[in-house]
Amino acid sequence: MITLTKTAAEMADTQPHLTATPYYSGFPLAHDTYNAITAASDGNIYYVLCSESYETGGQMYRYDPLTDQTHFLADLTEICGEQHLNAIPQGKSHVRFYEHEGKLYFATHLGVYEMIDGMERLPVNPPLGYQHYPGGHFISYNLATGKFEDLALAPEGEGILTMTIDKARDHIFALTWPLGYLLDLDLKTGSLKNLGLTCGKGEGGIVGDDYRVICRSMFVDSRSGKVYFSNSEGDILGYRPGMPTFELVEQANLRLDYFGQYDPTRPGSMGYNWRKIFWHEEELVAYGVHGNSGYLFRFDPDKQEITVLDRITSLPSKKSGMYDQFSYGYLGFQLGPDKETIYYLTGGPIYENGLRVKGAEQIAKGAAKGLENLHLITYHIPTARYQDHGPIFYPDGSRPTYVNALTIGHDGSVYSLARFMHEGSEIQDLIRIPSPFAQQH
Repeated sequence: MITLTKTAAEMADTQPHLTATPYYSGFPLAHDTYNAITAASDGNIYYVLCSESYETGGQMYRYDPLTDQTHFLADLTEICGEQHLNAIPQGKSHVRFYEHEGKLYFATHLGVYEMIDGMERLPVNPPLGYQHYPGGHFISYNLATGKFEDLALAPEGEGILTMTIDKARDHIFALTWPLGYLLDLDLKTGSLKNLGLTCGKGEGGIVGDDYRVICRSMFVDSRSGKVYFSNSEGDILGYRPGMPTFELVEQANLRLDYFGQYDPTRPGSMGYNWRKIFWHEEELVAYGVHGNSGYLFRFDPDKQEITVLDRITSLPSKKSGMYDQFSYGYLGFQLGPDKETIYYLTGGPIYENGLRVKGAEQIAKGAAKGLENLHLITYHIPTARYQDHGPIFYPDGSRPTYVNALTIGHDGSVYSLARFMHEGSEIQDLIRIPSPFAQQH
């Protein structure tokens, strides 16, 4: 008896799919959001809709699953007290919200860029009448009172690209854009330290020389209070408050054959950087994903050891053997409420007439090189069980695109931010995906 293996094209056509519900929050300028969505302890979903406008900043919202209603909370520029500056606005947040002692902590970033040498750069020639970008802010939001507090301003007009928090010791750590400074904010004293450049001249550097793409995800080892991040050369770096600067992890790196080969001085990928990583408190290790290759790995800071676990791309991607279309990989990667299941929103190839739809060979930024499906993957850590729950579509059959955020609600629903059409215009806004496990019962 001969068993025939399905091709990637056949698999894409026959997989069961999930249906996502899109929500229009009321912001017609809403543009692509990265990371900035989190389910809070009050049961609500908090998120930011970003803006590419010079006139209007990003907008923060709350979604209440019990009433199925969205609520506007604030304009990011107004939160920062900059509405009368006539400066480049606080157009986005690029980080998750971190809940600590009744408050959500997050940070702001710019949403407009200047194209210089074919790349998105920090604007050096703002429109007439506008001042330069004043820098990103660290912000807290009190869940009980609804009050925002401006905690600190990033140095040298840098936006805040990457952030995490050490809740036990009240420190926030961040990486800035475009140069890639490491910042340490002491929440008890309000002191902000700049520990210096972490990766050449970051994304403000010269391509082929000191250009380096900046790490998008950090984690804190809860035992030591040490924060870890990567660079595009594949080094893992660590810093603990009190140290003069960050240091190299000597015995572990991300320069693995399975991850691919990269020139760190060139744009268009995250290089050897991990794409997203989180600390697993119960196991006292970190779990991360390498963006371009889609490999899941475990990092043990004590042993200074990387262990590759599985390729968690979609089943059609595995069959095709090709990288997915988003040039940096995907940020929708998070541990679920059970502390055992990893959720991952990733891409899957589209086939027309049996042929895979190809995208551009190379682009010089983090963006989609071509159209693809969105898949929900889960990975159960104790049993190493990988599941592709299939592609995700809207009720009208269209596809969510530019998806780089994820959180899990109290009812098991998966929430993200994705593009869809609203009244003839494409925007990015909240989407809700039903729990894939609820549908199995």
